[in-house]
Amino acid sequence: MSRSPVLTFTDRGIYCPSGDFHIDPWRPVDRALITHGHSDHARWGHRRYLSTEAAAPVIRHRLGEIDLRTIAYGERRTIGGVTVSFHPAGHVPGSAQIRVEEAGEVWVVSGDYKVAEDGLSEPFEPVACHAFISECTFGLPVFRWTPQAQIAADLNHWWAANAAEGRTSVIGAYSLGKAQRIMAAVDPSIGPILTHGAVEATTVVMRNQGIALPPTTHVTPSFDAKGHPGALVIAPPSALGTPWANRFGPAAEAFASGWMALRGVRRRRGLARGFVMSDHADWDGLNEAIRATGAERVFVTHGYTSVFRRWLESQGYDAGIVETEYEGEEAAEPEPLVE
Repeated sequence: MSRSPVLTFTDRGIYCPSGDFHIDPWRPVDRALITHGHSDHARWGHRRYLSTEAAAPVIRHRLGEIDLRTIAYGERRTIGGVTVSFHPAGHVPGSAQIRVEEAGEVWVVSGDYKVAEDGLSEPFEPVACHAFISECTFGLPVFRWTPQAQIAADLNHWWAANAAEGRTSVIGAYSLGKAQRIMAAVDPSIGPILTHGAVEATTVVMRNQGIALPPTTHVTPSFDAKGHPGALVIAPPSALGTPWANRFGPAAEAFASGWMALRGVRRRRGLARGFVMSDHADWDGLNEAIRATGAERVFVTHGYTSVFRRWLESQGYDAGIVETEYEGEEAAEPEPLVE
């Protein structure tokens, strides 16, 4: 008689029957193992949480008073009839892939990940497994990312050119991960770095846990926004084009996202400049990561699932689609526009 799968897929999320826990569940459960702090993966309402030590401060900041326990990268812990461990996903600081082993069979849930190092997140670590549950947010060949060093050079050139013309540079970037990548990549000698409240709050949490980031100034309601020509302003994408963003006087707006690889997206947003910058794996990164696992079975979630599954099947994988409520890069920024 065949054994039940190590992980199953339910209307609450990815479930481990032998361990009686869920991974990144989207409806309230008793025990939730959380890959990272973005709101589509770490949700309020579970009775118990487990995350990496590095992800915990942001999760607590976003979810408030919760029963959250932590685990170190690589530490093995027995839960019920399985052994679990968390491994770097390279997505944002503290993000993890979750390895689940039962009777010698290993499944890995990737959460969100990228294989290119960004100088901020713990580098992605391939984890050997029999079955791999992979995101495919950018699972089309058109998505191939610019190297981090080139992104930094492009950001600095754009910012410096705007500053030389007396314009403020306003860039939309998700407040957990992308905003801090931009801070770490740019040259602060060009001018001051100003932040929207949602970005500043997350940045303070990350600084307090020892992540090195350049000085920033929070744009409060009483802040003299027009008194800092040549500044770089980092704000959530939802702030672009609003009265909040228009308070800086002459300005140039841009958006940092993997979706900027598509010209149509840039046009619809009405942006003169877009930076192709993502905290998710591109086409090559997805394929590289999956090959490195050695998995024969691959389940794909959120993204171009149908196309990517067909591609995997053409490469000899036993591939399937898992319907989830994860939303990828488009909806990773739910914060209200508080200043």
